[in-house]
Amino acid sequence: MKAIFLMGQIASGKGTQADILAKKFGLFHFETSRFLEAQLNKPEFSKQKEQFDSGQWVDPVWVAGIVCEEAGKMIEEGRKLVFSGSPRTVEEIIVIIPCLEEKIGKGDMLFFNINLSEKEAVRRSVSRRICKANRHPIPGFPEFRDLKVCPEDGSELITRSLDKSEIVARRYQEYLNRTVPIFDFLKEQGYPVFEVNGEQSIEKVAQDISAYFND
Repeated sequence: MKAIFLMGQIASGKGTQADILAKKFGLFHFETSRFLEAQLNKPEFSKQKEQFDSGQWVDPVWVAGIVCEEAGKMIEEGRKLVFSGSPRTVEEIIVIIPCLEEKIGKGDMLFFNINLSEKEAVRRSVSRRICKANRHPIPGFPEFRDLKVCPEDGSELITRSLDKSEIVARRYQEYLNRTVPIFDFLKEQGYPVFEVNGEQSIEKVAQDISAYFND
C-alpha cells in the first residue's frame, strides 16, 4: 500500500495508530493538521484560522488543495503515506481521491474507519495530550496519566486548545453529519472500508489494523 487512510471519530486513536503503522511499515505519517497550521499562520488565511481555532471545520476545498499538493510532493519522492483523519468531508474526498489515483493508482489505497462512542470520545479528548516538539500523541488512557515528558523526544506535554468537552461534542456531531457519508462515497467508487473497534486497547486496535497487511 502507498496510501493508508485512518478515519474515525475524534479521539478514536487515529494519530496513535498512524504512528504505529509508520514505524512498523516505514510510512510517513501525514498529519493534515500540521500542514494546515503552517498555512494558517499566514495573514491571508485569517478566516480559516478563526474557524480552526474555534473548533469549526475549515473550508474543505481549501484543505483538500493543501493535502493534494503536499501529499503529491511526497509520493513523487517515493514516500508511502498513512493519513490520520483526512479526508473528513465528501467535498475533500472528491478532490483528494482522483489526485492520488493519478499518482499511485486505485489499488494502492486502503481505508479504515475506527469506531468510538461519543461518551468515550469526550472522555479521551479532555485527558489526552501531545508533545510540544513533534506532536507525538499521548492518549487519554490511565497508563499515560503520570507521564511528565514525551517518551519519544523528552519534550513538554501540552493539551490541545480544541480538546474541551463542548468543542469535542460539537465536532463529534460534525463527524456524524459530514464524515460518515464519505464511507458510502468510497464504496460507490469501489473502495472497501474496513471497520475497526476503537474502544479496545491501543495494542488490540493496532493488531486488527495490521492484520489486513499480513494476509
